[in-house]
Amino acid sequence: MKLKVYVDRMSQPSRAVIIFCKVNGIQFDETLISLAKRQQLTSEFKDINPIGKVPAIVDGRLKLFESHAILIYLSSAFPSVVDHWYPNDLSQRAKIHSVLDWHHTSLRPGAAGYVLYSVLAPALGLPLNPEKAAEAEKLLTKSLSTLETFWLKGNGKFLLGGNQPSIADLSLVCELMQLQVLDDKDRLRLLSPHKKVEEWIDNTRKATMPHFDEVHEVLFRAKDRFQKQRELGAVSKPGIQSKM
Repeated sequence: MKLKVYVDRMSQPSRAVIIFCKVNGIQFDETLISLAKRQQLTSEFKDINPIGKVPAIVDGRLKLFESHAILIYLSSAFPSVVDHWYPNDLSQRAKIHSVLDWHHTSLRPGAAGYVLYSVLAPALGLPLNPEKAAEAEKLLTKSLSTLETFWLKGNGKFLLGGNQPSIADLSLVCELMQLQVLDDKDRLRLLSPHKKVEEWIDNTRKATMPHFDEVHEVLFRAKDRFQKQRELGAVSKPGIQSKM
């Protein structure tokens, strides 16, 4: 039975799972669970993921959610997956787990929180919130500095000094790609002080092409849409942006 993947490509963890499957030749059926339409809260989807979040997968009798768990499972279950994504070496696996755990408590709430409260909230029926955006930016800025000085230290092209990407690289880069929906000046203000981070994003993109750009196409379209709205004055930036 073919793997079933339940995703919304506007979700950064969903994009990571889709790109991973495509890069590694894993055959799957993709089902859209529209976050904008609240389809993740339907009883049908909650039968797959009671938590009501994407992504989720069904592989035979297994129903699995949480993107990092999914990436680890796929790496272990499908022989086509190349070892560098989730190495057999236990010490390397442990290091990947440490990055993934850090991601959920640092980079993700910082990046996702800033984008949500400064841009995306109205599309999800929520108000823009400059105060929460400012709080999230502080965490994002701290996380980018940690990424630059600790996780990307050394001469390797990828996290933990590797010369090939792991599931941690893919997960974290997809997280940061959501910054594309920001105004260009805002995005550059956040990222440009971190040259190693920018280079690492580009390295991960190149290592997963053409699938990386194809899966992110929905995000690039959203970027254009939000930019047009900004030009028309339909979307306001956080009121305290100049102080952040």
